[in-house]
Amino acid sequence: MNNNTIIKIENMSAGYEKKTVLQNINLEITEKDFLGIIGPNGGGKTTLIKTILGLIRPTEGKISFFDNGIPVSSIDIGYLPQYSSIDKKFPISVYEVILSGLNKQKTLFSKFTKEHHEKVKETISMMGLEGLAKKAIGQLSGGQLQRTLLGRAIVSDPKVIILDEPNTYIDKRFEAKLYSLLEEINKQRTLILVSHDIGSVLQNVKSIACVNGTLDYHPQSEVSAEWIEEKLQCPIELVGHGELPHRVLKSHSHHNHE
Repeated sequence: MNNNTIIKIENMSAGYEKKTVLQNINLEITEKDFLGIIGPNGGGKTTLIKTILGLIRPTEGKISFFDNGIPVSSIDIGYLPQYSSIDKKFPISVYEVILSGLNKQKTLFSKFTKEHHEKVKETISMMGLEGLAKKAIGQLSGGQLQRTLLGRAIVSDPKVIILDEPNTYIDKRFEAKLYSLLEEINKQRTLILVSHDIGSVLQNVKSIACVNGTLDYHPQSEVSAEWIEEKLQCPIELVGHGELPHRVLKSHSHHNHE
């Protein structure tokens, strides 16, 4: 095992009721990695994330966590959920959403400390949300809501942040802003980005896991269009895009595990 490994998944299978979604998954996630998880719908991306978050238990194999090479029972993980899972009618402000990311740092009946409130203010500033602290989340644009929820995910200084389909929040104009923010965050902590948008993922991450019932892992330097085509069973085009090749999915249909 690598000394800076923080999550290690060994021979893991997982699923729901009697249906196995993932089989024999092996993966090591290291400190300050930026891992992109790609794969077709129904291939098991969400199941993998839920297992890492401890929301479902593996049916076989195991998942281990490490802090400076020492085994620990769990690590602090921040989570940015999918846009569709958020109730935008819920009457809560930007400030309260970000503050709720610190709930684990206090007991149920104790108050948030001055330090907690300072941390929220710092995070609001880092997310570019100054002036919006008192706004209800229902009044925010998609990009503002995304940055609010990303603030909630990072305010507790977790070791790992998982972003589930973050590109569903924003139009393309804000995408570059998101990725430059993530690049900054990645200097301090590990990022796991789940996405079906292969083009954006390949240009921004350091390594790739392709999930389709099983898992294939590649450092980004080794990812080729042919490899993705074979693993995802999707034809891929390589399109010149600035200095980076931009991979685009051709139209295709999947015979997947749903």
